[in-house]
Amino acid sequence: MTNIDLKPRSIRATTSLSQQRSPLVDPHAQIAALNQLDLPNGDFGKAIEPQGWNGLTPSAIEIFQINVGKLCNMACRHCHVDAGPDRTRENMDWGTIEACLSALDQTAAHTVDITGGAPELNPHFRDLVEECVRRGKHVIDRCNLTVLLLPKFQDLPQWFSDRGVEVVCSLPHYRQRNTDAQRGDGTFEQSIEALRRLNAAGYGQGDPQRQLTLMSNPVGAFLSSGQARLEEEWKVGLQRNHGVTFDRLITLNNMPISRYLEWLERSGNLQQYMELLVNAFNPGTIAGLMCRNTISISWDGRLFDCDFNQMLDLEVQPVSGQRPNIRDFDLQLLAQRQIVTGRHCFGCTAGAGSSCGGAIDS
Repeated sequence: MTNIDLKPRSIRATTSLSQQRSPLVDPHAQIAALNQLDLPNGDFGKAIEPQGWNGLTPSAIEIFQINVGKLCNMACRHCHVDAGPDRTRENMDWGTIEACLSALDQTAAHTVDITGGAPELNPHFRDLVEECVRRGKHVIDRCNLTVLLLPKFQDLPQWFSDRGVEVVCSLPHYRQRNTDAQRGDGTFEQSIEALRRLNAAGYGQGDPQRQLTLMSNPVGAFLSSGQARLEEEWKVGLQRNHGVTFDRLITLNNMPISRYLEWLERSGNLQQYMELLVNAFNPGTIAGLMCRNTISISWDGRLFDCDFNQMLDLEVQPVSGQRPNIRDFDLQLLAQRQIVTGRHCFGCTAGAGSSCGGAIDS
C-alpha cells in the first residue's frame, strides 16, 4: 500500500465562481445559458406529458434534506453547490436548525440527509445529528472524506459509528488519476486514508447500522455507467489495491449547473452534453425522482423541491402567495404544490436516472 502524507491541507481543484468573478455565479445566468441552447426536445414539461404527467406532483415527504452551508475545505471542478473555503457567509444558524427540527416533527420522514459544502464544518452539525438520532431518524452525512483528516474532525468516524449514521462519501473514481483530476492533487490519497479510518470504525463491513456508501460522478461530459456493474468493479479495485471495503456504490450524472456548467461552457461541451441528456431521456425514471419524496432546505431556511433547484434559486412553488420558508412550514400546503422543473431536470432522467440515492431505473 502507498504511504500517505497525513498532514491536513485544503485541496483545491479550482476556485468558486464567485472568486472567478464568473457571470455564472448568478443562478439566473445559469438558467439562461441552458435555455438559449437549440434543443428541439428540450422542454422537460412536454417530455413527461406522454407518460401522463401534466406537471410533476409530490408524493409524501420521506426524506428531509438539509443543506447546512456552502463552506467546504475543497473546491471540486464538478461541484453543483459552488462550495469552497471562501463560502463562509452561507452557514445555517441554530435558529434555522431548530425550525428544521420543528418541521421535521410534523412529517413522517424517515431520513434526514445532511449535506453542504462539507456539512461537518457547520458549527452546529453535531447537535443537529444528535437531535435527529434522538428522534429515531436515519441520518445521512454527505462527506467529502478529506474533511475527516482535519484535526478537529478525526474523531468523526467513531462518533458516526456510535450513532449509526450512514456516511455517503464522494469519490469520483477508484483510480487516483481520475479522482485528482476532478477534485485536486492529493485528494485520492487522503480519501483512501479516510476510508481506512471509517473501516476501522466498523463501516463497510455489511453492518446496516454502519453503512458506508460511495458516490461517483463521471469525470467528463458523459453519463454514469451501470451502477451494479461498477459497484462490483469498485469493490474489487479498492480491496485489492488499497485494502478498503464499502457497502454500496451510487452513481450520479453531473448536473449542468454551477461549476460543472462553467466547465462545459469553457471546454465547448455544453451543447453536446445537453443533447446527450435530452436524447437519453428515460420515462421510467419519472416516478422515482427525488424531488417527489424529498424536501430540500437551504442554509437560510428557504424551501426547494431538490438540491439542484436550490442551487438554481428555484424555490418551491408558492401555494398561499408567500415564499415558503422552513419557519412557516405547512405540510398540507406543500402537498398541493407542483414541482418546479427546467432543462436541468434532464440530468436526473437520462439513462438509468440520477438522484441523491443513485440510479433510479435499473
